[in-house]
Amino acid sequence: MSETPATPAADDTEEGALQEGEGRPSRRSMWLAMGAVAVALGLIWLAPGIGVHQEESAGPGGGAADYPGEPDDVQATGKPAPLNFTLKDMNGADVTLASFKGKVILVNFWATWCGPCKAEIPSLVELQHQYGDDLVILGVSVDDPVEKIRPYAAQYQINYPLLVGNGRDDVQDAFGPLAGIPVSVIIGRDGRIAKKHSGIATKSQFEREIKALL
Repeated sequence: MSETPATPAADDTEEGALQEGEGRPSRRSMWLAMGAVAVALGLIWLAPGIGVHQEESAGPGGGAADYPGEPDDVQATGKPAPLNFTLKDMNGADVTLASFKGKVILVNFWATWCGPCKAEIPSLVELQHQYGDDLVILGVSVDDPVEKIRPYAAQYQINYPLLVGNGRDDVQDAFGPLAGIPVSVIIGRDGRIAKKHSGIATKSQFEREIKALL
């Protein structure tokens, strides 16, 4: 009797993302492949000296003129945000998204293994500290177990709720499509999407968009 080849163990690194099923790439593999393009474009946009994308060239209030975003991002603007979800936070408590309606909400989809996500965290921490009375930032970890989220939150002194998105494709699809991470969705006090970012964004860009909704 011939032996069945052993299935390799999953690796926690980007290089170790496995396929799910016959010939079908895992969600993480698709994020890494498609997100690489989005991140590369985002890094070009963030680089100094890139003409129309420089901060000083932004139109009044900042907006689509300085970084229009992906077509799906633009189409999301003005739509009711899908706030009818309840997720567990990293401590096991239920968090209902709709409970924050009336504040400006920034939903940030991220993962501990995502370099650009890590680069955004200091800005998000500062924004939560500066605008905490009117703003709530919700970090939705797309596929990390709680055991990874907790030490990560402590290491980077994250001061906003971290929610467990692992296994919650319903939430990710509702806010999607997520071609890669990070993805940030800014929601106004009225519960409508004001801006969706696929890829990394600067603190000043987030701040302009938040202040316009306060």
